[in-house]
Amino acid sequence: MHRFALKIEYDGRPFSGWQRQKDLATVQGAIETALAKLEPRTHKIAAAGRTDAGVHATGQVAHCDLKRDWDPFRLSEALNHHLKPAPVAIRDCARVADDWHARFSAVERAYIFRLLVRRAPLTFGAGQFWRVGQDLDIAAMQEGANHLLGRHDFTTFRSSICQADSPVRTLDRLALRSEETAQGQMIVFDVRARSFLHNQVRSFVGTLERVGAGNWAPEDVAKALAARDRAACGPVCPPQGLYLDSVRYPDDPFSKR
Repeated sequence: MHRFALKIEYDGRPFSGWQRQKDLATVQGAIETALAKLEPRTHKIAAAGRTDAGVHATGQVAHCDLKRDWDPFRLSEALNHHLKPAPVAIRDCARVADDWHARFSAVERAYIFRLLVRRAPLTFGAGQFWRVGQDLDIAAMQEGANHLLGRHDFTTFRSSICQADSPVRTLDRLALRSEETAQGQMIVFDVRARSFLHNQVRSFVGTLERVGAGNWAPEDVAKALAARDRAACGPVCPPQGLYLDSVRYPDDPFSKR
């Protein structure tokens, strides 16, 4: 068998998340079905992260094992052909060692969240941003976000159904920036860590939106973190606007050309 790494982009709107589910459309299911067109059998691929329903990706990474030693370019082209018309694209493909793993070999995952400040409903981009109808104080939001950096028990900011063995994680980056777009002011959250808990990023964003709106003070974020209680979390924001942007490895398989 030959192992290949796949860099994947997808629009999460028509899918019930990444993970394969019986009788539901998922990103994993779409790719495994495309692989079966190339090698007729049951395929099981592994991804760097399992995104929820409605969450997008511009740089998801997965690996697959194939009997044929494909040329990586031809494999990506063949998969993209069989993935049509699903909104999934194989952006890159590379051969990797048999012990390389999309999830366990990763050392960092980067998420982007796009929040659009706009009173009017969206005509374009619906399902790709979180629209908020009131102005937000970005400086206060960043002040609140700074309390979350570092290694903490993030019980407050993880889903009650999170299956992780420990709530302790190290948050390396949570930076906000404002961009003026044709549609309105876009607030972009850049969030990076080795790994994340279920709903952790959406819990961060929903809580920080409350800070930006003036309902929370920045120091209230520190109090919520210290509470180690899910009930202390702000509202969890909707999935639209969240993108798995990139996955970093000690030795980037896609840079070897």
